[in-house]
Amino acid sequence: VNGIEIYSMKIDSKVTSRFAHNVITSRAVNRGNVSKEVFFDVELPKTAFITNFSMTIDGVTYPGTIKEKEAAKQQYEKAVSRGQTAGLVKASGRKTEKFTVSVNIKAASKVTFELTYEELLKRQFGKYEMFIKVKPKQLVKDFEIEVDIFEPQGITELEAEGSFITNELKNTIKKTFSGKKGHISFKPTIDQQRTCANCSQSVLDGDFTVKYDVKRTTADNLQIVNGYFVHFFAPTNLPQLSKNVIFVLDTSGSMHGRAMEQTKEALLKILDDLKEDDFFNFILFESEISTWKETLIKATPENLDEARKFVQHISTRGMTNLHGGLMRGIDILNAAHEENLVPKRSASIIIMLTDGHPNVGISSTQEIERVVKKAIDGRYPLYNLGFGSGVDYGFLEKMALENKGLARRIYPDSDAALQLQGFYDEVSNPMLIDVELNYPENEISELTTNSFKHFYDGSEIVVAGRFVDSNQNHLTVDVRGEGADNALSYTTQQDAEQTAQAFQEQQYIFGDYIERLWAYLTIEQLLEKRITATGEEKENLTAEALALSLKYKFVTPLTSMVVTKPEEDEEGIADKPTEGIDIFTIVLYLIFDVPLKKGFHVGTVLNMYLKNLRSKPGKCVVYAKSLFIVKLISIKPSFITKSYGQKKHQCFAFTVDGDPHFIISVPRKKDAICFNINENPGTILNLINDPVTGITVNGELIGDKRTNSDAKIQNSYFGKLGIANKQLDLKLTVTPEKITIQNGDEKTGFTWLDSVTLQQAGLTLIINRKKNLVLSMGSGTSFIVVLHQVWKGHPLHQDFLGLYTLKSDKLSEQTHGLLGQFFQPIDFTILEIHPGSDPKKPDATMIIRNNELRVTRGWQKDYRRDPKHRIDIPCWFVHDNGAGLIDGVHTDYIVSSLF
Repeated sequence: VNGIEIYSMKIDSKVTSRFAHNVITSRAVNRGNVSKEVFFDVELPKTAFITNFSMTIDGVTYPGTIKEKEAAKQQYEKAVSRGQTAGLVKASGRKTEKFTVSVNIKAASKVTFELTYEELLKRQFGKYEMFIKVKPKQLVKDFEIEVDIFEPQGITELEAEGSFITNELKNTIKKTFSGKKGHISFKPTIDQQRTCANCSQSVLDGDFTVKYDVKRTTADNLQIVNGYFVHFFAPTNLPQLSKNVIFVLDTSGSMHGRAMEQTKEALLKILDDLKEDDFFNFILFESEISTWKETLIKATPENLDEARKFVQHISTRGMTNLHGGLMRGIDILNAAHEENLVPKRSASIIIMLTDGHPNVGISSTQEIERVVKKAIDGRYPLYNLGFGSGVDYGFLEKMALENKGLARRIYPDSDAALQLQGFYDEVSNPMLIDVELNYPENEISELTTNSFKHFYDGSEIVVAGRFVDSNQNHLTVDVRGEGADNALSYTTQQDAEQTAQAFQEQQYIFGDYIERLWAYLTIEQLLEKRITATGEEKENLTAEALALSLKYKFVTPLTSMVVTKPEEDEEGIADKPTEGIDIFTIVLYLIFDVPLKKGFHVGTVLNMYLKNLRSKPGKCVVYAKSLFIVKLISIKPSFITKSYGQKKHQCFAFTVDGDPHFIISVPRKKDAICFNINENPGTILNLINDPVTGITVNGELIGDKRTNSDAKIQNSYFGKLGIANKQLDLKLTVTPEKITIQNGDEKTGFTWLDSVTLQQAGLTLIINRKKNLVLSMGSGTSFIVVLHQVWKGHPLHQDFLGLYTLKSDKLSEQTHGLLGQFFQPIDFTILEIHPGSDPKKPDATMIIRNNELRVTRGWQKDYRRDPKHRIDIPCWFVHDNGAGLIDGVHTDYIVSSLF
């Protein structure tokens, strides 16, 4: 592609006792006669940790080094000051995150990329699954996937399949297993990779999945190697426990349409799976709380029929009283146990589904977490399902983990019903409750989690630890749990000699795999505990997880890999994204009319950017050496602008003056959506709210100097902006008259007549006299507030403010607000275009965010190209204050104060 040939790509996986060690090696050559940029671009499972990366160019190797994130950040910022930044890892899908690095190589030169990552394979539905993303993007002469599995217990089944596998490719997957060893290879020829006989496109684009299970002659398996042990526990043939399930469902207005239809579809299938000994109930919450029954009801055929009718008639309306709904469910479940309405030996769970933020009743997430934890009191797990990108996923995850459950994001795609049902299937067959695996305290140090509320059929409990005496070679374990009929209690023993006998085929073993498995599991659990911890406890957990990450060279959320590139010692940073946060879509080079020179101040760069936008209307003024992504949001009186720059010579930008207040670009459609928010002066709107970074932006509306009697709807402007960062304890208030910055208890004031540069830890503030201010914060997000002044004697209009947000990709996927919710890409479909009340403005049906909306085609005045001469740009106007387009209703975004 473009003169770069990838002539070899090999994915080599070695799995020993569920722990997978994967090496991806890609070799490319520059067939051109000039230097070219080569990209190494792979997708990894989110559950994996990168452990190594290197580039070898013409025999010289450039390795990656893993450092504490803060140290790596300093190195990164040093590169930024030279105009060089390269973000390498970002979230890219439901199950994957993308690792990308690029390098310039000379004509005829060769480069070898090698990436290593490790993960512990989880057992679900009776099988371990390893997922490999295959997407070479071109035909590869030597392409191969090779998987070697070694399991001391013996392998009972082995499967391999690819979502891209055609009939012609079926025979290219070779698999064999016998005893303890399994082998899979996939090596298509270059012709077999073609989409058709003479095509140059590759059919290799999708998921390659390996599934297997092991022989279980006993309930568990214990292995001891070099002072460490791992204990796998997965009993079979146990009688199933009956379960008590409370479904707590968000039925607020934002769930209207496809989201609720998919939820109903999943619930009807779940009802088909309930067994007659199970108990269940439904709690619905919007502004009000409603229940199907006052108590838990047994899943008899008659009750299930009644429940199906109830589900089919669920409707949506109102706001989101999440606290009220969840507490009602907890109260009903607690009462059922206290009054012995459910069997003593049964498993209770609460499953909550929501797509928004609590905004009725108790809306403080911290208070909700506190009262929910107190009410559940460790008696049963809480599972939180977040539907779509508008949820506060951090809140849902923390609350679930505090109550021995977990959170899961449900993606609002065509298979959302299957996602919901799939999650339920994971927890629908409890076999044991209150499982504890006890090890001699005086023999073991640094044990991973060893008590579990539930054990589900088809899953597996894994515990690992380190011996106090590294020479110890035997262990006795006591396992206890409560089953359907009686208590489970038994003892298992193992010694290192038995393990050694099981590991005679040493070619399958890589390094000290049990030690690395223990480190992986320990780090994973420490990071999970950090989510719910505070203060000193959180600091201690962080320090422990960081020390292990550095010792075992894992790229975790606490560490980064620094990759040194040969071009003038350019450096890139590879980080570990966390769920819901896409941090790493970064700029490589910002070049305006001339290359960005060393030492250029950020204020100078941004001023150049604004100057270019004004002085060269109609021209995309930002170029990129490689990838360039910037999101720009402007708030002016009664309008919003939002523009995207992507790849060289592409610019998506649009501006609206007058009505409507908001216009949203949809670049993939080459079209736009617009809507009004009609509110009175003095109303404060939440524009951006990111619970992860702690950044919020609110704006207060002002009106004209006097009411325009000829207008049905009065003009409104943003006359005051409040920008807050909880992590920095920072509040910035901006009006057309003054700027006030409060950092903790310290307050400093400026006017627009000042020229100021203020720098302190995590913060840079630049005021350019009578023009704009630039605020850069620790997360990397930068805001520019522009002062728009009108003629002082103007009979109608007032001075107002504009807000630009640069690097909004530094904000998390959980970002919300009237603007923040559109930081993630959206799509829509237009159907049934027909004449409207105005012959020049047809009406249509828009399908967007699972809703059907009536929209009207209109034109908006665009002054972007020339402030004095407008052009008309088309957009689809959404009526009723953006109802159905924005999450919830517009009044959800009204807040009581700027902070």
